[in-house]
Amino acid sequence: MVWDQLTDHLQVLYGAVAALAIVLLLTPAVGGAARYLRLIERPREGERDRPSIPRLGGLAVFLGVFVPSLAFLPLGGGMRGVLLGAAVATTVGAVDDFRGMTWWQKLGGQVLAAAIPTGFGVWVHSFTFPILGPHQLPSAVGVPLTIVGIVAVMNMVNFLDGLDGLAAGVCAIAAATFCVIELSRSEIAAAVLAGIVCGACVGFLRHNFYPARIFMGDSGALLLGYTLAAISVQGLVKTAALAALVLPLLVLAVPVLDTSFVVAKRLRSGQPIYVADARHLHHRFMRIGFSQRRAVVYLWAWCAMLAVAALATRFAPPHHHHGQWSVTNTAIDLAAGLLALGFSVYVVLLLEIVKLATPRARRRDAERNAA
Repeated sequence: MVWDQLTDHLQVLYGAVAALAIVLLLTPAVGGAARYLRLIERPREGERDRPSIPRLGGLAVFLGVFVPSLAFLPLGGGMRGVLLGAAVATTVGAVDDFRGMTWWQKLGGQVLAAAIPTGFGVWVHSFTFPILGPHQLPSAVGVPLTIVGIVAVMNMVNFLDGLDGLAAGVCAIAAATFCVIELSRSEIAAAVLAGIVCGACVGFLRHNFYPARIFMGDSGALLLGYTLAAISVQGLVKTAALAALVLPLLVLAVPVLDTSFVVAKRLRSGQPIYVADARHLHHRFMRIGFSQRRAVVYLWAWCAMLAVAALATRFAPPHHHHGQWSVTNTAIDLAAGLLALGFSVYVVLLLEIVKLATPRARRRDAERNAA
């Protein structure tokens, strides 16, 4: 038993290290190819001293995920569908990086990628509803629900990819957390895949953290969002427990909240939700005077605190299986939850996401209206 667990943990470690090494080595070559193909991002306003930066770094991330997956994952059943879907998601993003796609073409490609694993049995078969308890979901409900969830996470990560290293760092934290959770559930394949994604993200950060030398582009953002969502779905496939849904949502709360706020703003202003704007959390940080590095680190810290809360909930349940409450575990959960909640409230107030009747808010609104 102990030897088997050690072997499983080593598989995760080997996969993560292999992914990190592949991305570290291949990213400069991919960047050179992107420059040759003129796939570069021009400096934005206010960044005229910054050189043009190649995009398409997601192809290096894809190779960093795909090659170790072939070596360390069982390629039958659901995992085959997950990897095929990852290839399609990356292809859709790469086409958009190369020549651009309309919103409906891009969405269609995302739906196709998300639908592939469901054809291999990776979809939510059952779920625990509050009060009602666990219930089996028919394929007519479970399959569309799974596709919608995967597509949603793909777009959340894509929306979050607005500052150097932001999306890669958040995905690295989320993947590391998923890896630990899946290991605790003895879901070795999902844990290995999560470790591989974490290693690929850390390797890419070497080239992507501010000042970035390459961007991941849609190819990388869609791949990472797809893979994290697929890992979450695999947890729901094996168990109907409500925690199997709550914990991934808690770990991914930063991109979830970012997307929710932005979409709500766009709908309220009558703007199409697929049109880019500067209403994301990272844009708000920049507007109040944060540097790129500081804004990214704040968002990483927020994500890490939410991940700690998720891990505390998993490994320190407030009561044991026989129903007795654990004072120690309850204290751990409470401390982790208060830390995450406190930092979340701090960010919300700092960025004035929830408008309060403060003199600063009133003065800023008056200046904006006067302009």
